[in-house]
Amino acid sequence: MNKRSIVFYSVIAALIVAIGLTPFVASSGSSSPQSAHALQQEPSPTPNDPAWLAFVAARAALEEKTGGDYTYVRRWEFEEAEWEQGIDSCVTLPDGEFGRQIYFGWRFVITALNGNQYEVRTSFNYQIIAVCDEVTVDTTAAAAAEPANVDPNLPAPVSGAANTGSFELGGQVTGLYPDTRAALQAARMTWVKMQLRVGQDGTGLIAEAHGAGFKILFSVIGDKDQIMNSSYQDTYADYVAGLAAAGADAIEVWNEQNIDREWPAGQINGANYVPLLAKSFNAIKTANPNTLVITGALAPTGFFGVAGCTDQGCNDDVYTQQMAAAGAGQYADCIGVHYNEGTVAPSASTGSAQGDNYPTRYYGTMLNRAIGPFGGKQACFTELGYLTGEGYGALPGGFAWGSGTSIAEQAAWLAEAATLSATSGRVRMMIVFNVDFTFWGEDPQAGYAIIRADGSCPACNSLATVMQ
Repeated sequence: MNKRSIVFYSVIAALIVAIGLTPFVASSGSSSPQSAHALQQEPSPTPNDPAWLAFVAARAALEEKTGGDYTYVRRWEFEEAEWEQGIDSCVTLPDGEFGRQIYFGWRFVITALNGNQYEVRTSFNYQIIAVCDEVTVDTTAAAAAEPANVDPNLPAPVSGAANTGSFELGGQVTGLYPDTRAALQAARMTWVKMQLRVGQDGTGLIAEAHGAGFKILFSVIGDKDQIMNSSYQDTYADYVAGLAAAGADAIEVWNEQNIDREWPAGQINGANYVPLLAKSFNAIKTANPNTLVITGALAPTGFFGVAGCTDQGCNDDVYTQQMAAAGAGQYADCIGVHYNEGTVAPSASTGSAQGDNYPTRYYGTMLNRAIGPFGGKQACFTELGYLTGEGYGALPGGFAWGSGTSIAEQAAWLAEAATLSATSGRVRMMIVFNVDFTFWGEDPQAGYAIIRADGSCPACNSLATVMQ
């Protein structure tokens, strides 16, 4: 499961009276232990965060069942969970009563001031809640801050400027053509993203982007059949170091490495990716400390079942945990994320057109599962887009789930995603997928483009409004 632990420490409630402490309200993104002299409350209210809304509902249900007051707690932890026997499998039900058929949702473990622990489960829309008879998961390692399975042979990370700062917006492009530049400028985007393969010359693209007033992010891929070879990893690291030396502003190390389209079958594991990331990070930072290093964003998927991994790939939440446990966080300025399955507004947590309410369908749960295991690292959305066939025709069968989305909704939802990202404090960058793609076929990339078939760009206007 994608584990996201938020740990809050406190002294006993009497200490408030004794020394007049003011309750401390922590950000829901905090994962580091707080001072023992500060009493902890729930995270700062973020009404559009589905995890926070579910926590509030879970706490209220626990208070109603036990009669306790859990405004102040020692610790609370949560994760996205799957229950093979349903949400009520932790509850003793009366004879003849059957559990509710909810198999995915949030699991919260709340540690009260007196040390008692409680497990509460909620559906993703937090309308169905089960207060468990007892805690069913091991929480002893929940507050561990260090990665668990770091290869001792990995190099120490090279120090360099993280190049972090306030939120920035950009778009993935096929080239900096006049119409593309106009759309980027109209949307108040300051970044462009392009994908390169090892060996391609990116120097001219860097100069062109900088000359037009944009920063440039390269997503760099290579020969997946060689990527497990140490010598090829060295070749890759040398190549991305060259891009950094030439002035690349950000580099994403590989792409969707959790599926066999991008990584060799039978070798797909987050720990197998970390050596490539480590070599690339050190090479990039040595060449240019100011180049932002982003982990390769994963393909959002639950295709690989309850086990989470097969020879053909891994669910993104499982792979993310593997990466984090192997020490990936120390070799990255931010965590790459893809979100491209949305059929509802980014503030929504129910109602996906896919009909299964899987976490990757929603902006909030996708963000949580991508960065949760990395203890405060920010996300870089290197692809975030909404698919619509309007203006092109019927979407191909594998993408029919996007048929109900209009161009107007695409524009509105991209603007809302930018707003949520900018105000969350958890997102460093959002790259819209995409600006100017025109391919319409089995993979309908043009349906994601903000420059539409008629040349208009409604999303440019909506993004410009929120980016002023």
